[in-house]
Amino acid sequence: MTKKLITLAAALLAAFSCTCPKTDHAKWTYDTVVYEVNVRQFSPEGTFAAVKAEVPRLKELGVDILWLMPVYPIGEAERKGSLGSYYAVRDYKDVNPLFGTMADFDALLAEVHKAGMRLILDWVPNHTAPDHPWITEHPDYYKLDSLGRPTFDADWNDTRTLNYANPEVRKAMDDGLRFWLGKGVDGFRCDMAGMVPTDYWEWQIPSIRKDFPKCYWLAEAETPDLSDVTKTFDATYSWELHHLLNDVAQGKKPASDIKAYIEKDAVNTPATAFRLMFTSNHDENSWAGTEFERMGDAAKVMAVLCFTLPKGQPLIYTGQEVGFNHRFLFFEKDPITSWESNEYTEFYKELTALRHAHKALAAGEAGAPAQWLEGYPEGVLAFRRSLKGDSVTVVANLTPESVTLPGGETLDAWDYEID
Repeated sequence: MTKKLITLAAALLAAFSCTCPKTDHAKWTYDTVVYEVNVRQFSPEGTFAAVKAEVPRLKELGVDILWLMPVYPIGEAERKGSLGSYYAVRDYKDVNPLFGTMADFDALLAEVHKAGMRLILDWVPNHTAPDHPWITEHPDYYKLDSLGRPTFDADWNDTRTLNYANPEVRKAMDDGLRFWLGKGVDGFRCDMAGMVPTDYWEWQIPSIRKDFPKCYWLAEAETPDLSDVTKTFDATYSWELHHLLNDVAQGKKPASDIKAYIEKDAVNTPATAFRLMFTSNHDENSWAGTEFERMGDAAKVMAVLCFTLPKGQPLIYTGQEVGFNHRFLFFEKDPITSWESNEYTEFYKELTALRHAHKALAAGEAGAPAQWLEGYPEGVLAFRRSLKGDSVTVVANLTPESVTLPGGETLDAWDYEID
């Protein structure tokens, strides 16, 4: 079945210039596509310079925001693997020397901005490496056990957990964030944001917005208290939807559960909320498997939903744009070696073009809600999003069998149409 991805001409794009209601979202954020850069695995070199060389290709792909996984020096104490976890930070105001120098980072940032794109950093507020200088200089910055030793969460023995009951920790985080904003970064993806007290975010984000109103904030969390942009984050993860897409692809849950999720999310989160939608990211790829392992032949149609469902802000992870079917090692060097274009490159180019061409698909309150279309076979999710004369219709067969649509047309297994 030929996919119909219909985009608008440049003149029509101008006619539908954003008329977003005034909120705390920066105007530039509404129709953006996020691309997560695993710097270590992005190239054999694993450097800022290697990422910089690919900026023109990423621009052509149609992404708007480059999210760099943590760029900071990694702790050596209790390190996992030979290279350690990105998320065991030893210094919040420096760069990992394996990635290059601060000048190399600045050059990458300048190249991203020159291309008309934005760059955000992965911020790690919940914990540091065990050999961060604060461990000895400010032990009261950490949660301590009964013997006065810094503790760690889960099985993250290569980290130590910060204590936000200490106001000095909050000041130190603020200082680190402002250091990078002063360099010109455009925002932050905040790791494990839900493990940090909500009242901290309710102070930190509005405080920074006063000085950096265009700063974009993405939380690795999906709780309603972090979904109100007037108080905290622009965007939160849609983890529940992600796991639901996996379950539907594996035949564990019906397609109708996706509709139910979207309706529930419309009630549980503010209309202004952006919801990051994805078929893969660094956690899922390394620990749960690639989208092809989890979703099989349904991988493409599930990506289509991530680009078109209400409130959604779509994410592309390193390698997805070339159909890279490999679990990256998390603590070792395991790079992608070829960016040769293929059917997946064209697929994601079509999706990013669709996203940019249709204001009805914008995130948050700027986009249109879903109008669910009736009369389709069981297992087919059909909806339309319409806004001020702009309309997108999605018909997705979320079953392993071909189906006959109301007009008599056949839609193959895991196939879709977009008009």
